[in-house]
Amino acid sequence: MFHYEYKTENVCSQLIKLDLDGDTVHNVIFIGGCNGNLKAISKLVEGMKADQLVKLLSGNTCGGKPTSCADQLAIAVRQACAAQNIKV
Repeated sequence: MFHYEYKTENVCSQLIKLDLDGDTVHNVIFIGGCNGNLKAISKLVEGMKADQLVKLLSGNTCGGKPTSCADQLAIAVRQACAAQNIKV
């Protein structure tokens, strides 16, 4: 299991922690942000394939911001996969 931490940009959450088991995402934790919504996102993506998560959440925005916590999660997963030489 590969553990990855991503410092978010331009959103309310400050950090995303996640694990990759091959190309499967597990144990997503957001530090900061809208607690209830982010716990729900974490539950929904548990066990999801990385490429499916990236496709689903990339480009999601929040208010007038060009990104969102969900979009930041997609970026974190993409970077975690790159660090493990997994294509997404």
